[in-house]
Amino acid sequence: MGKATGFLEYERVDGPVIQEKERVKDFHEFHGRLSLEEQKKQAARCMDCGVPFCQAGVMIAGMASGCPLHNLVPEVNDLVFRGRLEQAYDRLSVTHSFPEFTCRVCPALCEAACTCGLHDAPVSTKENEKTVIEYAYEHDLVKEVAPKVRTGKKVAVIGSGPSGLAAAQLLNRRGHEVTVYERKDRVGGLLRYGIPNMKLEKSVIDRRVKLMEEAGVKFVVNANVGAAAKSDAVQPSKTGKKGEATSAETWEDGTVRIDPAELEKEYDAIILACGASHPRDINAPGRDAKGIYFAVDFLGQVTKSLLDSDFKKVPYELAKDKDVIVIGGGDTGNDCVGSCIRLGARSVTQLEMMPKPSETRLPSNPWPEWPRILKVDYGQEEAIWKFGEDPRVYQTTVKEFVKDEKGNLKEVVLVSLEAKKDEKTGRMNMVPVAGSEKTVPAQLVLIAAGFLGSESYVTEAFGVEVDGRTNVKTSPCGYHTSKKKIFTAGDMHRGQSLVVWAIAEGRGAAKEVDAALMGYTNL
Repeated sequence: MGKATGFLEYERVDGPVIQEKERVKDFHEFHGRLSLEEQKKQAARCMDCGVPFCQAGVMIAGMASGCPLHNLVPEVNDLVFRGRLEQAYDRLSVTHSFPEFTCRVCPALCEAACTCGLHDAPVSTKENEKTVIEYAYEHDLVKEVAPKVRTGKKVAVIGSGPSGLAAAQLLNRRGHEVTVYERKDRVGGLLRYGIPNMKLEKSVIDRRVKLMEEAGVKFVVNANVGAAAKSDAVQPSKTGKKGEATSAETWEDGTVRIDPAELEKEYDAIILACGASHPRDINAPGRDAKGIYFAVDFLGQVTKSLLDSDFKKVPYELAKDKDVIVIGGGDTGNDCVGSCIRLGARSVTQLEMMPKPSETRLPSNPWPEWPRILKVDYGQEEAIWKFGEDPRVYQTTVKEFVKDEKGNLKEVVLVSLEAKKDEKTGRMNMVPVAGSEKTVPAQLVLIAAGFLGSESYVTEAFGVEVDGRTNVKTSPCGYHTSKKKIFTAGDMHRGQSLVVWAIAEGRGAAKEVDAALMGYTNL
């Protein structure tokens, strides 16, 4: 695959990136693309290794190695190298529902498992993928063709994130009548409101949703399926909005409560794809101070303000001239750092409970395992440019939130952590170091400490069993829940994970639903 000697002839070259000084002025994507001729050289680096771990998608040492979608990576690279982009899109589409999402937000499990990356820089699979899918859109190759024959079966998908969209896409192609319910005001789930615009332009979501709508998928927004009835002080009105169930109650805030029992009567199958949207909290004294937000709520507020105003209004008031503390060192924490810099924060500090990772692979973390090494992402790059240093402080957490006389957050008390073995369980835990407390100014705290699992009001409303982590329980390697004709997919099923895993889950659930409805499946 590719050019047999390409990896020896060409160095890895990534696409152009707008420099920090300019890109922090707005919320638009800042990664460009190489010319087609240059991208063909990058694809030529695929080395015909014979053992393509890049497409394996297997778990090694508890971590994924290679693409969970099992994309035909060497084949696609070869076709890009040969300039046959239409065929490359065809091969990519065999396994992938939405390359336009993963080529922007995926951490590239494929590249981490690339054989070329064992001794050199890996093949730039993500950018090859982006070249393919953007070429396909530019040349009108991306289609969502409405099926010529409908099966007469109806499927409801609850949640319009990547898993819900993937399931809806395949089931609609199969001929089932699919309706997707989304509790927010726009389709996309965490793609829309959990990932900042500079990382994933929302027009990228819109163009795919438009194609799916044209092919027959119905989308109902502001639909909070399973939410408890609100106070009698707020009276419902029957609005009869297009695409909404006539029995739904529309409340003054614009949301609609839909009874799961009604959906179970109306649909032949239901897929729960609501995500792992129960955030992990920081229960320290002073937690009720004004100015403390969960990261996804904050990011969603920023994105909604931008979209509602067509990017004419930037919500600077959220962070301008504030000292910001971001609790959590992962991707969401990084997104908070980048967002706050764009909103004019005076300072940004990112707390990480765990020790600083090694800059290179340790012997205990050999290839093709996912590399547990230090990564400097775009938010940290921008913080280094603006403040002169990496915003991350390791082995540290918040011990106390300090309020002023009006209840507003004014400071946080930080404490250092060290690893100690629990004598009862034998596990290593991060515990506070006595006397290490330090008080720093903070008027805004964003909690990006991950998610604990699905939200209980949904699982309880549908009556499905959950496991100890509140993920919806299914048979091993299956998607069917404990309730008849109810299935699940994505983070709600496997716990907090990646977009690429969510897409894989949605496709897998669609296949199982199709088999249940038809007695067989050709998905």
